[in-house]
Amino acid sequence: MFDVTNNEAAHRYELRVDGAIAIAAYRREDDVVVFTHTEVPQPLEGKGIGSRLIAAALEDVRRRGLKILPQCEFVAAYIERHPDTQDLVAA
Repeated sequence: MFDVTNNEAAHRYELRVDGAIAIAAYRREDDVVVFTHTEVPQPLEGKGIGSRLIAAALEDVRRRGLKILPQCEFVAAYIERHPDTQDLVAA
């Protein structure tokens, strides 16, 4: 199993797999995490790595009592496919 970490200094969630790093970049605006970009290295594409990364990132956001703003298309699509995460979206 791979662990997703929140690299707060770099403003991104990270998932390391086979020497590569998938990232979900964000910026904080008060109690809102604005997801701006998700990147999965080409060798890891198509393996569910991006979804695993975003699922863990959203779980962390929920645990911390924050909301999100999905400016990243990948994050927005993930939320659309997973109705149980839609309550995290800031009004």
